[in-house]
Amino acid sequence: MPLAWHDHISFCLALVPIWDYIISMRIIALSTLKNFWETPAYVDAQEPLLAWHRFVLSADWASPADIKADLRNASILRDGRVIFNIAGNKYRLVVWINYPYRVVYVRFVGTHAQYDAIDPQTI
Repeated sequence: MPLAWHDHISFCLALVPIWDYIISMRIIALSTLKNFWETPAYVDAQEPLLAWHRFVLSADWASPADIKADLRNASILRDGRVIFNIAGNKYRLVVWINYPYRVVYVRFVGTHAQYDAIDPQTI
């Protein structure tokens, strides 16, 4: 028996992943942040990193201008890279953002000294 048109549409929509309907950011990967704050020297980074994580999950950044509107201290680099100051500028977080898909990829988290040793544009 053929499906009615509304059953067919419902079936097709069910095949689309749920995150395609959610307008918020996804973060890949929390484990990178967790590995950092679980290091004894950086346990004080846990709450500020979790606060950043919670904030970003509820954000809807379609462009770098959206980030600057939400977080004026964020540094926008080329090609989707963004640097965030964490814990009152004690730590740095470098991410790459895929704006059309609303995905934030954590590329680096560390102290300012560790940050100075990397190229945030290529890490």
